[in-house]
Amino acid sequence: MNGLDGIANRVSAARAEAEARGETFYPGPSRIHLAAFPPTERWDDWVELESTDWPRRTERHYMLVPTTCFNCESACGLLAYVDRDTLQVRKFEGNPEHPGSRGRNCAKGPATLNQVTDPDRILQPMKRAGARGSGKWEPVSWDAALNDIAGRIRKAIVDDRRNEIMYHVGRPGEDGFTERVLASWGVDGHNSHTNVCSSGARAGYHFWTGIDRPSPDHANAKVILLISSHLEAGHYFNPHAQRIMDAKQDGAKLIVMDTRLSNTATHADFWLSPYPGSEAAILLAIAAHLVRTGRYDREYVRRWWNWQEYLAAERPEAPPTFEAFEEAFLGLYAEYTFAFAAAESGVPESTIAQVAETVAGAGSRLSTHTWRSAAAGNLGGWQVARTLLLLNALLGAVATPGGTHPNAWNKFVPRPIHTPPHPAAWNELTWPLEYPLALNELSFLLPHFLKDRRGKLDVYFTRVYNPVWTNPDGLSWMEVLTDETMVGLHVALTPTWSETAFFADYVLPMGLGPERHDLHSYEQYDGQWVAFRQPVLRTARQRTGQQITDTRQSNPGEVWEENEFWIELSWRIDPDGSLGIRRFHESKQHPGEKLTVDEYYGWIFDNSVPGLPEAASAQSLTPLEYMRRYGAFEIRSGIGPIHEEPIPDTDLEDVAQDPYGRVYTRAAATASPNVVPMGTPEPDAAGRRPVGVVVDGVIRRGFPTPSGKLEFYSRTLAAWGWRAESVPGYERSHIHPLAMDADQMVLISTFRLPTQIHTRGGNAKWLDELAHVNPLWLHPTDAAGLDVDTGDLVRVETEIGAFVLKAWVTEGIRPGVVACSHHMGRWKLHDQGQRQIMATVDLARHDDQWRMTRLVGVKPYKSDDPDTARIWWADVGVHQNLTFPVHPDPISGQHCWHQAVRVTKAAPGDAYGDITVDTAKAHQVYQKWLAMTRGAEQNSPDGTRRPYWLMRPLKPGKDVYQLPAPVSDENLD
Repeated sequence: MNGLDGIANRVSAARAEAEARGETFYPGPSRIHLAAFPPTERWDDWVELESTDWPRRTERHYMLVPTTCFNCESACGLLAYVDRDTLQVRKFEGNPEHPGSRGRNCAKGPATLNQVTDPDRILQPMKRAGARGSGKWEPVSWDAALNDIAGRIRKAIVDDRRNEIMYHVGRPGEDGFTERVLASWGVDGHNSHTNVCSSGARAGYHFWTGIDRPSPDHANAKVILLISSHLEAGHYFNPHAQRIMDAKQDGAKLIVMDTRLSNTATHADFWLSPYPGSEAAILLAIAAHLVRTGRYDREYVRRWWNWQEYLAAERPEAPPTFEAFEEAFLGLYAEYTFAFAAAESGVPESTIAQVAETVAGAGSRLSTHTWRSAAAGNLGGWQVARTLLLLNALLGAVATPGGTHPNAWNKFVPRPIHTPPHPAAWNELTWPLEYPLALNELSFLLPHFLKDRRGKLDVYFTRVYNPVWTNPDGLSWMEVLTDETMVGLHVALTPTWSETAFFADYVLPMGLGPERHDLHSYEQYDGQWVAFRQPVLRTARQRTGQQITDTRQSNPGEVWEENEFWIELSWRIDPDGSLGIRRFHESKQHPGEKLTVDEYYGWIFDNSVPGLPEAASAQSLTPLEYMRRYGAFEIRSGIGPIHEEPIPDTDLEDVAQDPYGRVYTRAAATASPNVVPMGTPEPDAAGRRPVGVVVDGVIRRGFPTPSGKLEFYSRTLAAWGWRAESVPGYERSHIHPLAMDADQMVLISTFRLPTQIHTRGGNAKWLDELAHVNPLWLHPTDAAGLDVDTGDLVRVETEIGAFVLKAWVTEGIRPGVVACSHHMGRWKLHDQGQRQIMATVDLARHDDQWRMTRLVGVKPYKSDDPDTARIWWADVGVHQNLTFPVHPDPISGQHCWHQAVRVTKAAPGDAYGDITVDTAKAHQVYQKWLAMTRGAEQNSPDGTRRPYWLMRPLKPGKDVYQLPAPVSDENLD
């Protein structure tokens, strides 16, 4: 009997024993058959033996309360084990009822316990008591803080200074709740981290499909092609990693393009280590090979690409036939041979040929994904996503089993209880006219815009965001955040101290993941689910019969949750309802009273989640009770190709059709069930809305693009001044060898460690112990040239500064390229901070010259947690991002992270952790990249600030899209 047979027998026996006791054996949605999860009928009283009492048999009785993890964007399911005697959370494990994570978690999920019990967390509201950054604070009541903040916001609204109010979020972790809060205020004040994360990839996908993310069906793929390390450290990596490994066990081939040897690359059938920025050249060579050899789905391309539009715009002399388009395609990509790709990338020609044949053999079962990596690292990186999806589009592997779906079809966004109108404002601090095609806010340029006096901020919120540390050019952020003429009031909504919170006026303790409410739905397989993050101690106390009306009653200290905070703040901004704000935060059940979280989520679960009321009723539960009990609900699976759906006759009235088959109607809008709207194509000249597209004589739903089809050719890019980029292409990056000096190397700073996530993992001792340093990856040939060994200090010089760190000599990086992980290099100036991961530093400034020197690393300390006295590490890495200038891609707006650097052996006087930065040079680099743009004022084809159909968080009213009228000389007085 082999090991698997033994496991199967034990599982069968466990199932039989459970059934004999009248209980349900629990493989759950995971169907892994390796362990029995606690069955749901015993979640109110689950008994385990206390491990630390062995050999005594001490029973612990637990309530198991579901929630979701907040340590990355995956929102994997968690079960909080709440001790029934003490009502304390003892541990977190996976929730088997969660369809995305299927009961399994990475290290960050169980480490949520460390965050809850972190002895350095903030437990009460704090107000600055000295100069910003001085480290002087005093406790303040919630009432006093709310009244001060609300008064300033109300005055700004009444004075028509709405653009001086800004909310800046890193990881939202919710369903758009705060965007609707801002809309209720009439404020275009939403700012995000996305242009330092994923705008490049989003743009590439959006120009193809009108939808900004891929949803790969990895589990059913024949070939999986990843640009970066998605199996262990990428986007939605735990749910995706499970399915990638499922597919590999079924024989799927895994191809990984990653310049460094990631953990994922070690599992690959093909690991390609290309020169950074050359990825699109390889992908185009593969695409050209598919067409040259006839290894593509010709019928799918004919039906679903907007090739007619391309011929009309770019080849008007050619006959309007598909054969003419095929000839044009081969001409466009004639130079993209395997030899060309090999020359650009350094990957052997034979390897590229093998990969191309492997991709060709996938047919419609090719799943692909990229998110940060090359798309975030390079000038023109958005074309990496565009050329990657080109392979799916050629093979017809779009919304097929094992293919790549547009994420909106595998994601569910419920309708909320109140929907405020689009704000009648446009904030050029976030959506500047120079970047009309950017997919997200130009957030990382904010300090430079403020320095240029384009505007000012009266009230600035930061939430789950640490721009001083996370963004490039953090010292320019510090200069702005300490200048009250630029930022009047800075409110940091955070459960922990951070490099940015140090420069706030108020630090307000918001709940960690298991101390707050949120809704989630993410694209992790071909299906739709909704998951419920909830304050686990609130729910546990309610199960015991306690009445909880405010999450502060169950959270530690005075920690609140943001839903209730925003409702309360909105009422104080508009106490009598005269501003029209309060009505969006009022109860429907009890008009005139504040909306509660129970009513908010209860209404959504009653009215907006198909199938949930019926599933709840079958168990004699309300939908809210069901979600509090199970934590997640699968709405449907096997969604498939939404674009192929015929439009019902009831959706057609006064129909018109453009020359390329786009269909418009005056009928009331309906949508495919549960599909999230993304792109918003323009109506026709008569005001009819786009409803579908004619394909072979049938009006089908199509894609939310201007043409209704997959847009090989983007009329938007062509019309807005980027005609040469209107089809998938390859642009040589700003770190291409021809753009660099002979003594420079490429620094890759985009890769992440599996057990940390930006700065949110720093308050988790288990994660800090696993990962706390970030040496410079250096190939042995480069190390030999520098006379450097592992552990030696090296100096890395960027355009605006330098940093000193240790070398790690490894063959896991290609020659001529170095790499350094982010997450590490946390620092503090004073006593406040996360003492497990933050070094104490001295930061000196002389005009625009900054110098950071390390005073002391971390060390053991006494606290309520005895483990803090056992800290054995002192090194916490080096903060490299401070030395990076801003590099905004002129089309996508994505910060291009890769750096051209000079690496030398550390000189006498250099010390570990030394950082120097010249912020005057940083501003010069900003101006240089700003000059690369093609702004709306010069290039708008229709007098608008931005194409209306492109996605935009917190979209303003359409009339606000018009460019402001120029100021005439006679009006200057």
